[in-house]
Amino acid sequence: MAAIAIYSVKGGVGKTTFAVNLAWCAATISRRKTLLWDLDATNGAGFLLGVDPKKKRQALSVFSGDRSVSKLVQATDYDNLSLLPADESIRALDRQLDRLGKKKRLAKLTASLSKDYDRIIFDCPPVLNEISTQVMRAADLVIVPLPPSPLSTRVFDTVVAEVRGSGKKHPPILPVLSMIDMRRSLHREAREANPTWPVIPAASAIERCAVERKPVGAFDPGSVAARGFAQLWTAIERKLANG
Repeated sequence: MAAIAIYSVKGGVGKTTFAVNLAWCAATISRRKTLLWDLDATNGAGFLLGVDPKKKRQALSVFSGDRSVSKLVQATDYDNLSLLPADESIRALDRQLDRLGKKKRLAKLTASLSKDYDRIIFDCPPVLNEISTQVMRAADLVIVPLPPSPLSTRVFDTVVAEVRGSGKKHPPILPVLSMIDMRRSLHREAREANPTWPVIPAASAIERCAVERKPVGAFDPGSVAARGFAQLWTAIERKLANG
């Protein structure tokens, strides 16, 4: 089992869209039993998958041990893909983790799921606090979506510092240029400066995910966006295999 965090300290970079589409790729392309764990109180992952929490204000309870993770996991419309949805209770997660004083609580919960899932993907909130620290301890790989802008370099440097500060055996980081439009000079410059980074193009199909409430590969499999996420997933599997 491998845990993959989709993380950024900046909102609005397509983090949830990445998480949903990569989870779909894991379940559909690789045929791996996959759990998408939404740690963002907005429940954006659930919305994009057309899944609403059955039990309100319960997402926080798995961290205190009041409720098992399996009790809150919900099926999706896609084979091999399950969702652990978020809800408003997650807003108090940082305080609860501090109160519990268990620095590896998320890592232990993740490890307990290894018998049921091959891949766990975290949709992380854009924060720098105890939640992000625990995510770094639980993850085997951190994916960082980076739109092509000068601010992205600062964001990436912040994420690198956060990951490295999580411990001596910090997870590797895979930066991804997102929303790339090669007709724009700034985007071409970003691509030329980072030629080895995977790319997700700017595409209307990605914007339609929120309208369709489906991963792009499910409603437009031939699109450049679907191919981009499939290629990114291949790069992720290769990085996990190579350590």
